Amino acid sequence: MRIATWNVNSIKARFPTVQEVLQNIDCDVVCLQELKCETDAFPYMELEEAGWNCAVLGQKSYNGVAILSKYPLEDVTKGLPTMEDDQARFVEALVLADRPVRVGGLYLPNGNPAPGPKFDYKLEWMACLLDHAREQLKAEEPYVLCGDYNTIPTAVDCWDETKWADDALALPETREAFRRITNLGMADAFEITDGRAHQYTFWDYQGGAFQKDHGIRIDHLLVSPQAADRLQSVEIYRKARSLEKPSDHVPVIGVFED
Repeated sequence: MRIATWNVNSIKARFPTVQEVLQNIDCDVVCLQELKCETDAFPYMELEEAGWNCAVLGQKSYNGVAILSKYPLEDVTKGLPTMEDDQARFVEALVLADRPVRVGGLYLPNGNPAPGPKFDYKLEWMACLLDHAREQLKAEEPYVLCGDYNTIPTAVDCWDETKWADDALALPETREAFRRITNLGMADAFEITDGRAHQYTFWDYQGGAFQKDHGIRIDHLLVSPQAADRLQSVEIYRKARSLEKPSDHVPVIGVFED
């Protein structure tokens, strides 16, 4: 089973690129973030014709998350259950494969400028995600939390630590909140299968960042022990960033035993 996360940075503006990438990465489940469209405006028809089952929580112009699955979806949850939030940032479902897996797709707040209300909201969101993950781990089932975490976990996950020292993505409070989740038992899939330094999932559109490889790793798959037992490898699909009209993020793909 291949499970991916990808911030598409507007599914309507980049839909031909999205279609091309979905075909090329050949995944069974894909969690999308930053749809930038309302739920009813999501391109259900085109994706369902391509064989996807869709669980979507959209929002006009901002945010928005979706789970695409080649398998039926059950027990769909829209919105983080542990938080009252008017922003479309979380969707979760049970993927009914031969060996079912529960998948959550999230778009964690950016938090800038920090300090300030936006950073407080980010930390509150991460605390509520921690509470939710703690509850889900009690089920002792394969569970994968996919998404744009807007978190640079360590210094080697960005091209130049000094450039990000005061950014909400890399502040000590953000990294500590992320570690609390992994310390629960939700392991960083990339870290446990690859772990190389300076492997990125995001490059800004400005200043030739992609060409210079001035990137950061902020898109993550966190896996429960039961999912980690089935995890074989993780791939960062860099090719997506070089396509016409790309997102500034690329897919991260986890390969699991069926």
